[in-house]
Amino acid sequence: MASLPQERRSRTTLAAIAAEAGVSLPTVSKVVNGRPDVAPATRARVERLLHEHNYSRGALRRHHRSGLVDLVFNGLDSPWAVEILRGVEEWGATHSTGVAVSAVRHGDARPASWTSALASHDTDGVILVTSELTGAQLGQLRSAGIPLVVIDPVNPPPPDIPSVGATNWAGGLVATEHLLALGHRLIGAIAGPGDYLCSVARIDGYRSALERAGVSFDPGLVRHGDFHHEGGFARGGELLDLPGRPTAIFAGSDQQAFGVYEAARQRGLRVPEDLSVVGFDELPVARWASPPLTTIRQPLAEMGRTAAQMLGELVDGAPLRSTRIELSTELIVRESTAARAARPSQHPS
Repeated sequence: MASLPQERRSRTTLAAIAAEAGVSLPTVSKVVNGRPDVAPATRARVERLLHEHNYSRGALRRHHRSGLVDLVFNGLDSPWAVEILRGVEEWGATHSTGVAVSAVRHGDARPASWTSALASHDTDGVILVTSELTGAQLGQLRSAGIPLVVIDPVNPPPPDIPSVGATNWAGGLVATEHLLALGHRLIGAIAGPGDYLCSVARIDGYRSALERAGVSFDPGLVRHGDFHHEGGFARGGELLDLPGRPTAIFAGSDQQAFGVYEAARQRGLRVPEDLSVVGFDELPVARWASPPLTTIRQPLAEMGRTAAQMLGELVDGAPLRSTRIELSTELIVRESTAARAARPSQHPS
């Protein structure tokens, strides 16, 4: 067998697996290629035999390049996604690689449907952005021999899956320290979804800054939004309606910060005279907001470029220097934060 060409050896192995599984060779090929049209029990049986025979599905892929990578987002309705895409596109332009963009479809009856679609077309690899990665999805990509890199993973990826993120804890710490230095002590926080790793890290940084300054952490001043304007508006309104409302709010995204702007405006509060606001992201629009937004810059385009570079190394079979890269965040001070007023005005009752 060692002297046979790769394609013939692979076909012989697949034929043996098909015979042992009691299925046709095309059915085994469908499993290898990640096609969705295979019964779950049959797929499980074939997958077990592929593992037992140590069949390497990545071998054939490494002999062929499509010149295309897939960039999969949790959603495409955010300028945050555009910045990530810009970084990946810049890498692709210098490496003669196209980028196919898609979004995870929520509520699908088949949780691995997006991975099925990727496995069934010719892609060199996948970059997954801020999405949960299930065991079924990971297994399908692995069985198809498709390299994967994750940006801002929602849940902890397996140790062998490369990931790129930002220093979220440090960002939350610095944002809160900035507000504390301005004299604020009642500081609210609006994170993203509570089960997102980046949300947890940012709130942990916020809490650490408070505790270092001797300010008690009050869970009643923390809310979880959706990283979008609506979440900032709704959760910001809840904080501003508290009997002892905060004089400052750390929003876990720039979009949520803009939602807080509107919640404050509707209550007759001025930013920053009555309420200081800090965002997170440094979207291009942040400097053009009214007032310009103080925020934590995370290098979104660089995160995209870094993930694409890691994916390119995986496709080439090159060893990675690290499977986890965190890029530095930075405080950008603008006009949405100011020293705490001695007697902050209250919104009309």
